[in-house]
Amino acid sequence: MIYIIQLIYIKEGQEEVFHQFEDIAIPIISKYNGRLLLRIRPDENSFIEYCIDKPYEIHFVEFGIEQDFEAFKQDEERNKFLHLKDQSIKTSILIQGTKL
Repeated sequence: MIYIIQLIYIKEGQEEVFHQFEDIAIPIISKYNGRLLLRIRPDENSFIEYCIDKPYEIHFVEFGIEQDFEAFKQDEERNKFLHLKDQSIKTSILIQGTKL
């Protein structure tokens, strides 16, 4: 298994566009041996300490193998809607790891 954590930063006023993209992209994860383990939208009280910008959402996803994750990123249906992602996401940080 590989694990992906993504910190997602949204462009101001583009939350609904981001939600439209997520409504399409998240169900596709399961086509590629993936599973969304956590989807967190933290509020101000969720942060105890920080020295980076606070993300709009945090995703924690697992995939069977690296190739499954790569196939998900290349999914034809998902790629049709990447313009929604580009329109709504300012930046994201992707952290990849394995279970110890």
